Amino acid sequence: MFTDPIADFLTRIRNANSAGHRVVDIPASNIKKDITKILFDQGYILSYKFEDTANNQGTIKIALKYDKLTKEPVIKKLHRISTPGLRKYSGSDSLPRILNGLGISIVSTSQGVMTGKQAAKENIGGELICYVY
Repeated sequence: MFTDPIADFLTRIRNANSAGHRVVDIPASNIKKDITKILFDQGYILSYKFEDTANNQGTIKIALKYDKLTKEPVIKKLHRISTPGLRKYSGSDSLPRILNGLGISIVSTSQGVMTGKQAAKENIGGELICYVY
């Protein structure tokens, strides 16, 4: 049993990337679906599909994206920030810039899960979930 489903989500993507898999299956939850949508919108994954299963939890099928020439994964690093043992929060004025704007931070706010840039634009802070670059 794992106590941090978001860390499990990120680890499954990280492991599939390093192994060179094209598709990874992940147990679904609402926050994982939101993070998947953000990764797709920002161009870090090729596509995704939400599937229902018999136990009503469902799965997320994520098609990973690789560089056409070098076959390197597009996602270089996924880093979990806020954990169940140590929550990390940031105000709208102190949201971090990742790789000087080349990466993204994913933030859970009162308005839902969004990137750090969106949260700063809407002037709301929240819990820093992870960094992606």
